Amino acid sequence: MNIVLFEDQHVRQLDPITLSRPAYTITCGSLRLLDLARMFDGPLHGAVRPYLTGTQHDYIAPQPSYEPQEPTLLLNARLVPEVDCWKSLREWVSRGQPGQVATDNTVLAAFFPHKWTPAEDRLTQQSVLTLLGSDAVQQLPTAHVTLRLFAYPHDVIANHERIMRNNLEHRRAEGDYREVTEGVFAAPGVSLPPQTVCDTSNGLILLDEGVRVGPFCYLQGPIHAARGARISPHSVLTGAVAVGHTTKVGGEVQNSIIEPYSNKQHFGFLGHAYVGSWVNLGAGTTNSNLKNTYGTIRVQYGATKIDTQMQFLCCGIGDSTKTAINTSIYTGKMIGACSNVYGVVTTNVPSFANYARSFGEVTELPASVMETTQRRMFSRRGVEQRPCDIQLLRDMYELETKTRQLANHPPSL
Repeated sequence: MNIVLFEDQHVRQLDPITLSRPAYTITCGSLRLLDLARMFDGPLHGAVRPYLTGTQHDYIAPQPSYEPQEPTLLLNARLVPEVDCWKSLREWVSRGQPGQVATDNTVLAAFFPHKWTPAEDRLTQQSVLTLLGSDAVQQLPTAHVTLRLFAYPHDVIANHERIMRNNLEHRRAEGDYREVTEGVFAAPGVSLPPQTVCDTSNGLILLDEGVRVGPFCYLQGPIHAARGARISPHSVLTGAVAVGHTTKVGGEVQNSIIEPYSNKQHFGFLGHAYVGSWVNLGAGTTNSNLKNTYGTIRVQYGATKIDTQMQFLCCGIGDSTKTAINTSIYTGKMIGACSNVYGVVTTNVPSFANYARSFGEVTELPASVMETTQRRMFSRRGVEQRPCDIQLLRDMYELETKTRQLANHPPSL
C-alpha cells in the first residue's frame, strides 16, 4: 500500500514552525505523523511545498516510483499524531473500504483500495491537491474515523498535553526499555543519578538511548527524552515535556516541545512552548505563559488575531533562531525562523530578523549570514551543510520578505 503524506493549501497557517520543514515532522505528544505513518506496510511518499522537496529526503527516503496499481492512503500532513486515532485509521484501512474523512471542506484522509493514477507523472503537492478537488474524492463515502488537524501553531501545544500520556504508553510498549524505578523506563545503558527525584503519578518518564541526566534534577511525567539528549544538573521538567534527539535542556521546562539539535541549556523558564530545531536559547531566556488577567490568550497570525481559548500559552519558535542572554518573551508570541532575538519580545518576530525592538531596532538578517551561521552550527554536531540546505535558506528568505517589511509597525501588546 502507498502512503502519501500531503501538505494542503492551508499549511502556511502553521508558520513559523513549519516554514523550514514539512508539517508531518511536527512533534506533538512525543510523536510525529511521520512516525505513525511508518507503522503501515508499503512505500511512504511526501507531497510538500515545492521549495521543501530538496530536503524532504531527510525524512522520507526517495522511492523508485509510485505504484498506481497498489492501494493508496492519503493523509493530510497537518494531522495530529494521536495514537488512539491512529488505531481507528488502521482498522478502517484494514477493511479495504474506500472512503474519505473531511471537515470544513478540508480532506484529512482518503483511501483508494484499488488503482489510483495521480494527475501528473509523479507525486507533487499540486497533483494531490488536484485530486482532492476532483469527483474521484468528492464522491467517496464518508469514513467514520475521528481525526484532528493542526490549524495554527498553538494547536500543537493544546494537543501535546492532551495526548502525551497515551502516546508514551505506545512508545513504551513498542520500544526496548527497562523499568529503572517506578514509572521510569530507560533504554539499555541509561541510568539516573541517585539524587534524581521522579514523580510519575501523572505519566511515564521515557529515556532513550544515550540520554544523560545530571544530578539533583526533578522530573515530573509525562516526559520523553529522545536519543542523546542531555538534561543539565538541577533541571526541573514538569508536565508534558518532549525533548528531541541531540538536545541540551536545563533550567525549568513545563509542558513544552523542543525539537532535535536545539539548546535550552541554562537557567530560565520555558513553558507551554514549541521550540524548533537548531534553536539556541541564551542563558536566562524566560517566557510568560500566563496573562496577568488570567484570561484566555489571543495570538496574532498575520492580520488575524485568534482567541486560542487557552489560559496557558507562550510561544512558537521557528528553526535556527537564537535568543540573547536574559531575553524575555511575552505571552502568546510567534518567533520566526533564522532570527536573532534580544531584550524584551513584545510582538511577533519575523523570520530572518535581528529583533531588538525594546532597544529601538529591528533589522533584516541576510540569508548569507544564516548560511555561515548554519555551517558553524552543523559542524559543531558533526553534520555536513549541503547545497540543498543553503538553497532552502535562500528560498525561505525570499518567501518571508513581506513579513519582514511589516516588522517596523508599532508594537501590538
